[in-house]
Amino acid sequence: MPQDNNAAEERTDSATVPLRGSNQSGLRAYNQRLVLSLVYARGNLAKSDISRMTGLSAQTCSVIMRELEAEDLIVKGEPVRGKVGQPSVPLSINPDGAFFLGLKVGRRSAELILIDFAGEPKAALRKSYPWPTPPQIIEFVETGIVQLVESLPASLRERVAGLGIATPFELWNWTEQADAPREEMDLWRGCDLRSELAAVCDMPVYLQNDATAACAAELVFGKHKTANTFLYIYIGTFVGGGVVLNGGIFSGRSGNAGALGPLPVRGADGEPVQLLDRASIMLLERMLRAGGRDPSPLWNSPDHWEGFDDLAAEWIAIVAGALAQAIVSAAAIIDFQHVIIDGGLPTGIRADIVTATRAEMMRYDLRGLEPPEILPGTVGTLARALGAASLPLFDKYLIDRNTRLGGA
Repeated sequence: MPQDNNAAEERTDSATVPLRGSNQSGLRAYNQRLVLSLVYARGNLAKSDISRMTGLSAQTCSVIMRELEAEDLIVKGEPVRGKVGQPSVPLSINPDGAFFLGLKVGRRSAELILIDFAGEPKAALRKSYPWPTPPQIIEFVETGIVQLVESLPASLRERVAGLGIATPFELWNWTEQADAPREEMDLWRGCDLRSELAAVCDMPVYLQNDATAACAAELVFGKHKTANTFLYIYIGTFVGGGVVLNGGIFSGRSGNAGALGPLPVRGADGEPVQLLDRASIMLLERMLRAGGRDPSPLWNSPDHWEGFDDLAAEWIAIVAGALAQAIVSAAAIIDFQHVIIDGGLPTGIRADIVTATRAEMMRYDLRGLEPPEILPGTVGTLARALGAASLPLFDKYLIDRNTRLGGA
């Protein structure tokens, strides 16, 4: 998109966004996205604020605001009267202005979510399985989209603007770790899931790595608004993550930056193993099976684990030890201010992991390092699906200068 070289910096909730508008009519679409992005980040803005932050004239701002209001993308609030001059009218995002679908494809379950323009979940569907195959995912989405869209009032159904997919890359490479049949996981080798789903739904479809999508959800919708340089860790069937630098996601050369699973850490015998072998729900599943216990609650009710507190405590200690080693290694390379830990697990378990990881990190020799603050994630089990749904939101309506999206 065209940009003005004379950029002025304005502070948003989580990042500094040096963006300027243009008063040339040919850049109206860009200016609309710019205004929407600022209102989205700030929550409420008056016309005078938008003019000051973008460099757009008051007349241009008025035209853009009228256009966005006519499209039902923004709404006016009650006038706020100051000590002098005309009262200002705050603008905010209209939650019913647009809707987005997000699909999370996991190694043990899939989720399909519908969010509004403000990022609030409106409805969700979940499917558990021993391992995923393309046909079952396509069927789940094809029937699920109809159900979710029909949950909206008839007048709003045409405002569903796209489907985002969050999925692990190269699923077939994790057959052994997922305890899945080789022939079934090999079905993913020749599957272009985005194209397959685009053929069964009448909307644009986008694709992103699942852990990166979860990181995006924390960045955009999370509550740690002052965190703008952090390592994000998501504990699912495996463990993954993302890297946020100066308020934007750093995707890396292949879009896989922050793929923490292969990071080497010490195993039970002191020999190096991958982080995913020591910090993943898959490990707890194996511990449960070895003890003759049913692991299905891990996937069927990720917000409520019951009946195995003893093994959960043992697992948390293993996870914390591995995460602490990974965090110290990462902090030695990038001076992260924060580390945010989230996952498809109950909030109490997540809190215990954060507390235990903080303690484990302080056992290391940290001379020469400024240890990052370890925080709990604020999005939770829906992070990957919510991050997927944000892909069409940004691509169609907002300016995202840091994240590269795979658009249809």
